[in-house]
Amino acid sequence: MIASLRGTVLEALGTTLVIDVQGVGYAVTVTPDHALSVRVGEEVLVRTAMIVREDDMSLFGFPDRDRLAVFDLLRGVTGVGPKSAMGVLATLAPEQIAQAVANEDDAVFRKVSGIGPKTAKLIVLSLTGKLIAVPSTASVRARPVRGADVLVALVGLGYQERAAQSALDDVLAAQPDEAQTSVLLRAALGRLGPQAVR
Repeated sequence: MIASLRGTVLEALGTTLVIDVQGVGYAVTVTPDHALSVRVGEEVLVRTAMIVREDDMSLFGFPDRDRLAVFDLLRGVTGVGPKSAMGVLATLAPEQIAQAVANEDDAVFRKVSGIGPKTAKLIVLSLTGKLIAVPSTASVRARPVRGADVLVALVGLGYQERAAQSALDDVLAAQPDEAQTSVLLRAALGRLGPQAVR
C-alpha cells in the first residue's frame, strides 16, 4: 500500500500529477486546484489512497490528511466511487463537507457533477457522526478545527454537546489567535460552570 509520495513534480496537467520518486514516475489523480497549486520541478509530499481493481491500479493524491480522510469516508458511501469522491473534494473543502453533513444539507452535494439526489442523501446519512470520529491528526470535523479537541473533552467531562459547543464558539470568538487546547478548555469551562453538567 502506497500511503504517501515525496518527490519532484515532473508534470502537472489537469487532474494528474506525475511525481518522480527516486527515478520512478508515479501518476497521481488529484483535484484541479491541487494540480494548479504545484509547480513542475518542485518537491512535494502527497498523501495517497491506492485503489486496486482487477483491471486497474490507481493512486489518488491529497495535499493533507484532512482531504484523504474525507476521501476515504466518501468512498464508503454506497454509490460513491473514487472519481465521485474526488469530484466532491474538487467542489467542496473538508470544512464545507463537514458543515453540510452537520446541517443535513444534501443540496450541497447535489451540485457536484455525478452526484444525484439519492446519493446526496446517502452521503449525509452515511457521514453523520463519522466526520467527528476522524482522528485528531486529520482535523476534519463538523466543528471549527481549532476547537474540536476541546469539544470532545467537554463532552467527555459530562457537558451536553449543544451547551459545550455554544461555550466553545464564544471562547473561539473571544480568543481568535489562541491555539492551545488547555487554554481554550479552561476558558470554556469558565463559561459553562458546574450547572451545565448533566
